[in-house]
Parts: sequence; structure tokens; C-alpha cells
Amino acid sequence: MPHDVEVKTGDAAQAASPGSSSPDPHDVRLSARRTSGPRSAWRQRLSRWDVRFSPYVYISPFFILFLIVGMFPLVYTAVVSVYDWSLIGGKGEFVGLQNYRDVIENPYFLKSAVNTISIFLLSSVPQILMSLALAGLLDTALRGATIWRMGVLLPFVVAPVAVGIIFGSLFGDRYGLINEALGWVGLPSVAWHTDRLASHLAIATMVNWRWTGYNALILLAAMQSVPRDLYDAAAIDGANRFRQFTSITVPSIKPTVVFVVITSTIGGLQIFAEPRMFDSTLAQNGGSDRQFSTMTMLIYDFGWHLRDLGRASATAWLLFLLIIVIALGNYVLSRRFGTLTKARRRR
Repeated sequence: MPHDVEVKTGDAAQAASPGSSSPDPHDVRLSARRTSGPRSAWRQRLSRWDVRFSPYVYISPFFILFLIVGMFPLVYTAVVSVYDWSLIGGKGEFVGLQNYRDVIENPYFLKSAVNTISIFLLSSVPQILMSLALAGLLDTALRGATIWRMGVLLPFVVAPVAVGIIFGSLFGDRYGLINEALGWVGLPSVAWHTDRLASHLAIATMVNWRWTGYNALILLAAMQSVPRDLYDAAAIDGANRFRQFTSITVPSIKPTVVFVVITSTIGGLQIFAEPRMFDSTLAQNGGSDRQFSTMTMLIYDFGWHLRDLGRASATAWLLFLLIIVIALGNYVLSRRFGTLTKARRRR
């Protein structure tokens, strides 16, 4: 044994001497693998798994929460919509699509759907335009900019019930402030609670007052990320503020504009508190002839007044499909707008 040790030591000294030839790289790699063993291979495998699966683990809490509070109620509502399900008696017989037929044949369904779309158009379209204009003003060099930005968010803090009560009094048919102001300038008073279009305008005013500032802050955050060098170059080329806003600001924040459009669509089609609190009648069904009743109010009537959860769930799914259709339409129009903007730039 000592003789073997001496021989190995001598071989190692000979390999390390300056005059000796360098070891083969292939032999070095083989020896490194042998010394590392299975532990190194396991660490490399863990490293690859970490790079591949860690992003999904980080975002998984959101999707888990969405499945619990979002997807599960949606699927469960679809199940309830095909049963004769009572609020008191519980689950009944399987009726298939009969609940959907009953809802569509209901005399108030079509009126509620038209009212919902009308209020949505009268609120969301002006709201987005005003939010863009307001965000553009807040993006300029203003004194006390923080105070102004906080001020536009104050209407969002007010409870929807309080907003409905206040605007219900402002748009009163007999003693409302709006009709009094119209009388001062010689215009006739408006039946805000009776006339169908007038009631939609009043409710849309409520929605715009409450949500314009909120959307303006979202758009403002996107505007502040636009490079200021673009504005300086445009100013040197002679572009005024309006041309800079339409040619630089709006195209640069297009993804945020699409986000605001989609969220406004979802919120506008699910409107409930404003029209319900605007109704001054005891039943609060959207007017004496349901002239401003919405689909969410119809869901409430089916579910709580008639205690028919099957038809209420069917109405909710019809509203969901309507939201999907309009949201897809907004997406197509947004892409069309982006294509036209790029074509103008190339010209």
C-alpha cells in the first residue's frame, strides 16, 4: 500500500510539472461528472423546473381566487338555469331551456334589454371621451396637480345609493333643480321619471359623474409613461397640443384605452343601483311602465320577488352573453382603429 501511494503521488507531481502535457478536456469533464454525482444532476433539474414553472406558481393565486369567486358561480348559475329552482323550495325538476324561453317571452325582457343598451351607450361613450380629455388636461403642467388628481376621484368615493338619491332629487319631475333651471331660461320642464329617453339621460348622467374621474386616472397613469421626447419632436415639427394628443398620446395608450372600454362595457351593462334608486315609486321596478328597468333589475325581480332562481339564472346568462358580444364588438372596433392609425402614419 505505501508503494502504491508513492506511485500515485509521483504521477500527480509529474502531471502538475510545467514540462508535462496538459490533461485531456474530455477526461476532465468525465471526472467532474463522476465527482458531482447525482446531486448535481438533481440541482440542474430543479433549476430547469424553477425557470419553467415558477411564473405559473407566482400568478396561480389570482387564478385560484378567480375560479372560486368567478368561474364557480358562473358555472353554478348555468346549472341552476336549466332546473325549476325555487328560492324557498330549492332544486326541482330538470326543464332544460324552458327557463330561457320563458325569459325571452316575458314582456319586460326586451324592454329591459333595450333600456340596458341605451343607458350603456349614453353613459360609456361620453364617459370614455370625457375621461380622455380630462386625463389629457391632468397630464399638463398644473399647479397643485396632486390636489386636482385627488379631486376627480371624489365622486367615485360616494356610495351609489347616495348618488341615486341626490340625482333623483336633482332630476325631480316637479320640484327638481334641473327643471327649475330650465324654467329660468324659458324652457319647458322635462318628465325625467316618466319619459323613457329622459330617464336614460338622467341615469347616464349619474354614471358619468361617478366613473369619469376614475377612468381618467387610469388613462393618466398610461399617459405619463409616454416618452416626452416624442412631444418635443412634434413641437419642433410644428404640431399643436391637439395634434400631439391625437397623433401621439392616444395611439401610445391604446392598450389602456381598450382596457377602459372593456371595463366600462361590463360595468355599464350590469348597472343596477343607479336606476333602482332613481325610481321614486314604492315598487322600484324601473318606473311605472319599466321605462328605465335594466336586465339586472329583471334578475332581481325573478330571484327575489317571484322567488324563481331558475329564470333569474337564465336572465343572468343572457346578460352574460350580451356582454360577451358587445365586448367582442369593442375589441374588433379597437383593432380597426389601430389599423387605421397605422395606415395614416405610413402616409
